[in-house]
Amino acid sequence: MEKALIVDGLRKSYGRLEAVKGVSFEVNAGEIFALIGPNGAGKTTTLRMIATLLTPTSGDAYVYGTSVSREPEKVRHMISYLPEEAGAYKNLTGLGYLNFMASLFADDKKQQKEFVSRACEITGLGDRLKDKMGSYSKGMTRKVMLARAVMTMPKLAILDEPTSGLDVLNALEIRNTIKALAKEGMSVLVSSHNMLEIEYLCDRVAIIDKGIIHVSGTPRELKERYNAQNLEEVFEEVAK
Repeated sequence: MEKALIVDGLRKSYGRLEAVKGVSFEVNAGEIFALIGPNGAGKTTTLRMIATLLTPTSGDAYVYGTSVSREPEKVRHMISYLPEEAGAYKNLTGLGYLNFMASLFADDKKQQKEFVSRACEITGLGDRLKDKMGSYSKGMTRKVMLARAVMTMPKLAILDEPTSGLDVLNALEIRNTIKALAKEGMSVLVSSHNMLEIEYLCDRVAIIDKGIIHVSGTPRELKERYNAQNLEEVFEEVAK
């Protein structure tokens, strides 16, 4: 099976603090894979290294065989990254923002139009895209940010807490959008501390705590292994 991502012994230190301690895992093509764990577990640091925003202290990661350490520019053409707190241009309309971002990635006007059209469909916001983003709710803003991240149809989408702070309905819409994109062939690496959400969304998960991955597998496998009703109970057992 083709590997969208191979993470091999990633470590990241800040002085004497080792935030990520030799993390290794693989993501298959077309798979939704999650890193779950509490705040401060090393999830975001791991994602930022894979997204080429942070340089690993040691170890490496490979996106479809390309090293994030040695060929970061090439990796950036294959991935997109949505941070937990993605900023928005509040004085731009939603449509204006999407057009601006598409212009940075498109090779020509035709492709730019295709990107924007796809993004508008993903947001589901209709005429509200003509309004300034400063008037948007958090859920609306997050939909636009997600659409921006995936409108180029990257081979690997890296999503950090994609539904953080959203109400149930907005969170469900974003989860369903992510699942639909995976069915189209996009590989997704998602980080979350919401384990019930991940159980619904992901094909496989890895539990990370204190910079170490303790266990990985499908939600069903992990629940059976630990005789648990949900992933929260699995985590409780793993983190003891």
